[in-house]
Amino acid sequence: MLGRMSARALVTGATAGIGNSFVRALAARGDDLVIVARDTARLEALATDLRAAHGVEVDVVTADLTVPADVDRVAAVLADPDRPVDLLVNNAGASLAGWFGDTDIADEDRQLDLLVRAPMHLMDAALKAMGPRGRGAVVNVTSVAAFTPRGVYSAHKIWLTNLSLWTAWHHAASGVKVMALAPGFTRTEFHQRGEMDVSGVPRWMWLDADRLVADALRDLERGKALSVPSKRYKVLTFLAKHAPSSLVARAAKRGR
Repeated sequence: MLGRMSARALVTGATAGIGNSFVRALAARGDDLVIVARDTARLEALATDLRAAHGVEVDVVTADLTVPADVDRVAAVLADPDRPVDLLVNNAGASLAGWFGDTDIADEDRQLDLLVRAPMHLMDAALKAMGPRGRGAVVNVTSVAAFTPRGVYSAHKIWLTNLSLWTAWHHAASGVKVMALAPGFTRTEFHQRGEMDVSGVPRWMWLDADRLVADALRDLERGKALSVPSKRYKVLTFLAKHAPSSLVARAAKRGR
């Protein structure tokens, strides 16, 4: 299914970071695209670039995934039987600079909508469309933060990771693949947009978005339910799962 010229993928948060790396990798292998983000100008510029470079069809959907009506519009694209989507990449995300209890609760509500409600609704639409066809795939971009106690962001990410793992098992017989992609620190606009100080993060902890996506797509083809890019983050994730909780909590206090 994936990688064929007829494949069509929908990627949220497509204009920057990991989402941008996904759309470029998918276009390079010949997949048509639906690219979703808030900034119409950036979407249109990206679409023009992808069409010219790879000769693929690119549909643009401007949407703010903290707005229920916009989520519904994207879900309708996934549900359209006349133009089926073969791969959904739930990538759109952001984080707040402050810690829960200090932040504005309205901002936390928007984060909950973006990181939990939106991917849940889009995955629901994708599964209901892909299941009857007997093919398709969903990649939910979570985070290695899911495996450490680091406030609301990590809570959102472990929720999505657990739902992804269960869905991968439950829907395996339908022919639909579901995978949680849990990257670590990645060189994108993410931290800058969140006004987060990452000056203390060692160089060895940073990942390249293009390499990360290449590894993730390979893991998806292999049927993995969880993809943790790079050996170093595989080790760190293992330690987070198995080390004493007090030690993990102390380590999680460093940075965001």
